[in-house]
Amino acid sequence: MFETHVEPDRALLVQAIIGGEDADRAARLAEELHHLAEGAGLIPASSALFPLKQIHPGLYFGQGRVQELADEVAELNIDVVVVNHALSPVQQRNLENAFKAKVVDRTGLILEIFAARARTKEGRMQVELASLMYQQSRLVRTWTHLERQRGGVGLRGGPGETQIEVDRRLIRKRIDRLKLDLKDVERTRALQRKPRRDAPLFTAALVGYTNAGKSTLFNKLAGSQVYAQDQLFATLDPTVRVVQLPNGGRMALSDTVGFVRELPHQLVAAFRATLEEVLEADLLLHVVDLSDPEWAEQQQAVMDVLEELNAHQKPQMILYNKVDALEREDPLIERVGRRERCLPISAISGAGLDHLFDALQTEIASGWRDYLVRLPAHCGSILAKLHRDGEVRAIEEDGADLRVTVSLSEAEHGRLLEAIKRENTAVSVRDLT
Repeated sequence: MFETHVEPDRALLVQAIIGGEDADRAARLAEELHHLAEGAGLIPASSALFPLKQIHPGLYFGQGRVQELADEVAELNIDVVVVNHALSPVQQRNLENAFKAKVVDRTGLILEIFAARARTKEGRMQVELASLMYQQSRLVRTWTHLERQRGGVGLRGGPGETQIEVDRRLIRKRIDRLKLDLKDVERTRALQRKPRRDAPLFTAALVGYTNAGKSTLFNKLAGSQVYAQDQLFATLDPTVRVVQLPNGGRMALSDTVGFVRELPHQLVAAFRATLEEVLEADLLLHVVDLSDPEWAEQQQAVMDVLEELNAHQKPQMILYNKVDALEREDPLIERVGRRERCLPISAISGAGLDHLFDALQTEIASGWRDYLVRLPAHCGSILAKLHRDGEVRAIEEDGADLRVTVSLSEAEHGRLLEAIKRENTAVSVRDLT
C-alpha cells in the first residue's frame, strides 16, 4: 500500500481512447480512475486522455506519446504513473525506465485499494493471494511484503531500487499455503452460516457496482454503522445483520464487496470466500447508482461477475438508488420503476424504502405453505421448532398427540423434515395447500 505516514505520492493518470472506442465512455473511465487513485491514497496531480490507434507491444503507447508523458512526469515531479489499462510485465518495466517513475496498471491499483480496505485477517489473506498471483510474472520488485505478510503489491520505491532475484518456490509455497488457509475460512463460514440455515431466516445479499450505496442502504435497513464512506471499495469484508421487518418478521442481510468493470479475474477467484454470502443468499438485492451516467453499463458489469460466480440465476430485485440526486420529475425514475422487480429508492433520504420492505415481505411470504403436523405431545423439541421457525396458526389435542397447523417456508419445511429424521420420532407432516 502507498505509505500514509509520508507525503502522499503525486500521480499522473493516463487513459487512452483505443481504436474506435467511444470518447465519452473513455472520459467516464478517466473520471473513475481519478476516484480509484484517491482511494489508493494518491494525489492526482495531472491526467492525460488521448486517442491510441493501436497498442504497441513494448511500451503500450507510441514512442512520441511516451516522450510527452515522460516530460510531464519530470516537469510535475510525478511519483507514480497510473495507466488505466492492463499492462504486460515488459510494458510496465519499459515505461518505468522511460518515465524514471513508478508505473501501476489498473489491476495493480485495485489491488492496492483492496489492501488498504481489508480489515479482517481473512480479507488481508485474500488480498495477499491476489497480489501474489498477479505478481508471479512481475518479479521486478523486492518482495518485502512477503516478509511482512501484508496484502499490498509494494508500489512504493522506484525503478532505481536494487533488483533482488525472487525465490519462485517460496512464492508458490506461500500461494499454496494461503489457498489452504482460505479453504479453512470457507469451512468456518459454512459453520457460521449453519445457524442461519437452521433458523427461519430468509437471507438477502446486497450486491452492486462499487460506490453504488450498498453499505449506506445496509445501515439504513439494519440500523448498524458499517463503514460507508464515499470511496470505491469501502466494503471488503462481508457483514451480516438481522433486519426487523415492519410485519414483525425478520431476515438476514449481508453487505458484500463492490464490483467494477473489468474486475481482474484473479480478484474474483481470490475473493470467492467473501462472495460466498452471495452464493448462499435466497435473494440478491442489486443496488444500482441511477445518478451515474453509466448506470446501465455498471449494472451489466455486476451481472457479468455474478455469472462468473454462477449466481446470475438467483432471484434478484434491482434497487435503483440515489434518486435524491436526480430531478424530482426525471422520467428515468418512472421508467425504471415500471420494470418488473425494480424499485427506485434513496438510501440517504429513505425514499422508496417502504415499498422495498413491502416487496421483501411479499418475497418472503411467497414461498410459504400451510402444513398439518401431527406429533406426540411429549415431542417438545419439534413443537418448539414449529413456534420458532414458522407461524403456528392452531394447536389441537388428539389423544396423546397434538395436531399443529403451521405456515412454513420451503426451506424451513425441508429443515423440519431433517429434524424429524434426526430425532427418529413418529411425526407426520401433510401439505394443506
